[in-house]
Amino acid sequence: MKHIIFMCTFLALSLSPVVAQTPASTQNKKTMENSRTQRAAKKYKELFAQDITASKTDPELLTILQSVIFGEVFYIGNLDDKTRELITITALATNQTLPQLTPHTNAALNVGVKPIEIREVIYQCAPFIGFPKVLNALEVINKVFEQRGIKVPLETQRTITEADRLEKGLEKQGPLYGDGIKRSMQDLPGNLGTAIPTLLTESCFGDFYTRKGLDIKTRELMIFCALATLGGTERQMSSHVSGNMKVGNDKETLISAMVQLYPYVGFPRAANAMYTIKEVKAD
Repeated sequence: MKHIIFMCTFLALSLSPVVAQTPASTQNKKTMENSRTQRAAKKYKELFAQDITASKTDPELLTILQSVIFGEVFYIGNLDDKTRELITITALATNQTLPQLTPHTNAALNVGVKPIEIREVIYQCAPFIGFPKVLNALEVINKVFEQRGIKVPLETQRTITEADRLEKGLEKQGPLYGDGIKRSMQDLPGNLGTAIPTLLTESCFGDFYTRKGLDIKTRELMIFCALATLGGTERQMSSHVSGNMKVGNDKETLISAMVQLYPYVGFPRAANAMYTIKEVKAD
C-alpha cells in the first residue's frame, strides 16, 4: 500500500509541470523574463549611465551575464548599491580582473561612492592579497579618477605615527579579535612567536584599520569579501564573521554580500563562505 501511495505521489509531482503548462502560465513566465530584463536595463543605466549594449562577438553570454547580475543579484539581499559596488571592486582587485575594475570604479562613483572610499577599500586589501595586487588596482582607479577630473593623489587618511603604530593597532585589534593570534603563535621557534603577532598588529591594524575614510562596518565587510574571493581561507573567514558581527554586520548582511560576490567568484567559493557564516555563533 505504501508503494502505491508513493508511486501516485511521484507521478503527480512528475506530471504537475505538464499540467501547469497552460497559456496563462506561459504568459506569466514571459512576464517574469521581461521583468528581469527590465530590471537589468534600469540598474545598468543607473550604474553605468548608459543603455545596455549587445556584444558583437558573444551576445548570448553577455545577455546572460547582464540579466543575472543586474536583473537578479542586485535585487537580492539587504545591501544598497554603494555597498554592492564596493564589494565588486574588492572582488575585482582580489582576482586581478583589472579590465572590469575600470567600469565598476565609474559605476561606484555614479551611485555616490566617494573617491576616498574606493581608495580605502583597495588599501585595506593589502594585508590579505598582498601589496603588488593593490598597486595594480590603484593604477586602474587612479586613471579613472584623473579621467573624471578628480585630483590625485587623494588626501591622506593616516592617523598614526611610527611611534604609536603598535599601540593604536592594539586598540583596534583587541575589541574585535583579542590576542588570539599571539596565543596561537606563542610556541613558534626563537622570537617568531612575538615578532609575527607584532608585525600583524602594526601592519594590518596599525597601518590600515586606523585610517579615516572608511567606517569600521564597511572595512570589516570588505575584508570578509576579499577572504571569500581568495578561497581556502575558511579559518580566517570564521574569525572575520565574528569580527563583522561585533561591528554590526549581521548574518543577513554577510550572506547578501556573498550573493553579490557570486558572479565574480563562482558559486563554490560563495557557498563555502555562506556555510562558514552559518556555522559561526554570535558572541
